[in-house]
Amino acid sequence: MRRLCAALLMSAAAAAAAAPPAYVNRAEVRQFIAEMVAKHGFVKKEMEFLFRRARFEPAIIKAMTPPAEAPVRSWREYRALFLNAQRIDAGVQFRARHDATLARATAEFGVPEEIIVAIIGVETLYGRNLGAYRVIDALATLAFDFPPRARFFRAELENYLLYAREAGIDVFKLKGSYAGAIGIPQFMPGSYRRFALDYDGDGQADLATSAADAIGSVANFLKGHGWERGEQVAYAAEVIGERWRALADAGVVPMYRAGDLPAFGVTPGQALPAEKPCALIELETPGQASEFRVGLRNFYVLTRYNRSSFYASAVIDLADAIARARRAPGEHFDKVKQ
Repeated sequence: MRRLCAALLMSAAAAAAAAPPAYVNRAEVRQFIAEMVAKHGFVKKEMEFLFRRARFEPAIIKAMTPPAEAPVRSWREYRALFLNAQRIDAGVQFRARHDATLARATAEFGVPEEIIVAIIGVETLYGRNLGAYRVIDALATLAFDFPPRARFFRAELENYLLYAREAGIDVFKLKGSYAGAIGIPQFMPGSYRRFALDYDGDGQADLATSAADAIGSVANFLKGHGWERGEQVAYAAEVIGERWRALADAGVVPMYRAGDLPAFGVTPGQALPAEKPCALIELETPGQASEFRVGLRNFYVLTRYNRSSFYASAVIDLADAIARARRAPGEHFDKVKQ
């Protein structure tokens, strides 16, 4: 028993030693406080009180740190997380409940209803999974204890404190993802301040509880990043030879012309105007043939929400499945639109 107690005490001491000092006592945090006071007129004592209560969350660092041997990405596995009966059915129901708001957002911003619904479905299962971390803890942890992206998260922490002051909310009550994303559409604080809308007319843009505000804000975000009304997002494609690799390696920015595709051995599922800007997207699955899509401008816009081509492709497929399931209740569709 004595050995067990001694081991537990040693473990606790080691954990305490590994944890960083209270945020308010750290030089870089005090510098941040000084900047918030000078730039934005925050009260120093209030900032010190805040950073006495902010907590370091080691689980967040673990979640953000890639494993020593990163697993091979699999499009099929990723897609299966979002293309299933539960998420499709819930998307049909969400669309039915908010039909008028979705129609309004589509008319105002030009973003199809099913794309808005699918983003919310992928992000939080239509508002069911908003995150369990206090946003202040997540952002403080990443701003001051995650050097690879400290600059980004300090800017988001700054935006969060500004948002909290502007909205009159308690900075300690709002919860979100381990990265500090907030609400039904999982906006980072900078996007919240820039794109969040009061779409239900209650006087406050509340993405944590208002589906209407979330719908209008997602559409506003995509429009603000260049969504093109009435244009397609992507088409399935076939490739031959090896020249297509140069296009796939170039990324998601639509920097090639559709007229260039045949010379690279790429055939889209639908004929496109020769001058149409596009990119070739390879969706890889270990041990299986890759899937290919020709991504247009709107595909690139989806990757502004999340930088992953897997993410954008999953949104497209879920949107298509929801639209078709809505037209044929009781059936489930999960094939990419040709």
